[in-house]
Amino acid sequence: MEQGDTQMEKIVSLAKKRGFIFQGNELYGGLAGIYDYGPLGSLLKHNVKELWLKQFVFSREDTYLLDAALLMGENALTASGHVGGFSDPLIECLGCGHKERVDNFLENDSSYQFLLESLEKEEKNIRSKIDESIKDAHTYLSKTKELSSDLESIYEYIGNKSEQSILDKLKLLDEYSSFLNMTDFSIKGMDEKLNLAEKSLAISDELSRLVKEGRKYLGKLPATFLKKNKTKCPVCKKVAWADEAHEFNLMFKTQLGSSSDSSSTAYLRPETAQGIFVNYKNVMDSMHPKIPFGIAQIGKAFRNEITPRNFIFRLREFEQMEMEYFIHERDWEKYFEYWREQMHEWFRRVGLDESRIHEKEVTGSDLAHYSKRTIDFEFDYPFGRKELYGLAYRTNYDLSKHSEHSKTKLQYTDPYTHETFVPHVIEPSLGLERTILALLLSAYREDTLGNGTRVYLAFKPEVAPYKVAVFPLVRNKEHIVAKAREVYSALKEQFGNVVWDDNGNIGKRYRRQDEIGTPFTIVVDYETLEGDDVQRDTVTVRDRDTGEQERVAIEKLSAFLEEKLRS
Repeated sequence: MEQGDTQMEKIVSLAKKRGFIFQGNELYGGLAGIYDYGPLGSLLKHNVKELWLKQFVFSREDTYLLDAALLMGENALTASGHVGGFSDPLIECLGCGHKERVDNFLENDSSYQFLLESLEKEEKNIRSKIDESIKDAHTYLSKTKELSSDLESIYEYIGNKSEQSILDKLKLLDEYSSFLNMTDFSIKGMDEKLNLAEKSLAISDELSRLVKEGRKYLGKLPATFLKKNKTKCPVCKKVAWADEAHEFNLMFKTQLGSSSDSSSTAYLRPETAQGIFVNYKNVMDSMHPKIPFGIAQIGKAFRNEITPRNFIFRLREFEQMEMEYFIHERDWEKYFEYWREQMHEWFRRVGLDESRIHEKEVTGSDLAHYSKRTIDFEFDYPFGRKELYGLAYRTNYDLSKHSEHSKTKLQYTDPYTHETFVPHVIEPSLGLERTILALLLSAYREDTLGNGTRVYLAFKPEVAPYKVAVFPLVRNKEHIVAKAREVYSALKEQFGNVVWDDNGNIGKRYRRQDEIGTPFTIVVDYETLEGDDVQRDTVTVRDRDTGEQERVAIEKLSAFLEEKLRS
């Protein structure tokens, strides 16, 4: 088994065993692409969201928080382009009926990419030759038709003009004849060659269309490639693909109320961004912000993925943390770079392994229709390098489209210059579930501390589900338990995410807390109550990462932990 598969298996197993993530509807066989978050997973998600809010909203003076509805009307999503174009490439196996995303097979297939590049190069060569032939053909055809007209006038001229004039015209005719012999073109022949060139151009256009569709994994080209390459269906293991791949709209559609006409059609929102754009005017009218300013939102989004996969990486229900930062067009490069730096600050702050993160400049047909520039921040997951976050310059596309469709001005007037314009937008977009998966992978450690292999999650204290765990050394000594409870209550009041653990021997408790990522464990023991003057009223504090322990006075414990958690 490959190392990446092994790592994913360990993460998935730990996530379930320790109460981070469960399969959705597992009691009834599970739902593909749907996951539930257990007690620790819920705390981890909460801490990540709180940290994002702290950096992207609460620490800033220019950003406003929004919580838009999950359901959106058809008119708004038509304006944004989602109703007509929010789709993935789908192909069906005719052997078993299984439907698969074509790009899952082909996006990393170098031979398919080589085929596209070769066809595109050949198409350009053909078009260049055809364009030149048609240009020449039109030139010669025009000249030949001109000669024909001149010949008719010459024959008329011969009948009633002087000998010298006739000789002059015959000389001209001779030149024309030489031209015709040299080019070997007749009017009829030229028309035939011109028709052939135009037919070849039509073929070139068709080839160009196939390549463009192929780059989107649509049409005949990817289907033919799968067959020729003998790519098997992952379900029935047959090579029985349909002749074409087609688009599959990813939105969940529903009807509001008892009416079934188009006015009651709604969708579960496919992204949080549109909720921000349709509320732009409301925020402007109520908060009166000055550009540049941001509107931020954390919320659920829904996409009817054809083949959800890779645990919580590709889901049908997921959460986004997004900001739309409204700017003047002239400043887009400055703020794009600013938010790029903010994204890197986030990587460090949340505790992602930066050595596994790579910037990818999105170009060509991969660039979204609304974007002038996009950077994908990709992460080295066990199943390959995939998109983690995105940073896009969306121009003023969204506000302009909503303004056009709603017949409402979505503008901004500068209070100093009185210039009125439709704001442009920089969008840092972060997926919460992909963050959680990247965090689990970044934090996962194995070592040989003590006896046997130890597994622990090296979370940063700000995102760890529990900051501190408190143990009584033994649970059958009332005075030790009572003192431990006293310490636990005081710390829980101050730090909140503090857990009590008295289940099993002390070694197992340490290992359990290590495995869920608790940075510090505190043990109340016999020395706490019965030790000498140095040991009495102290507790043992153990560091998760190093396993080192030190005695700390209970009266200094709060300040000690504050400093440690902050660092």
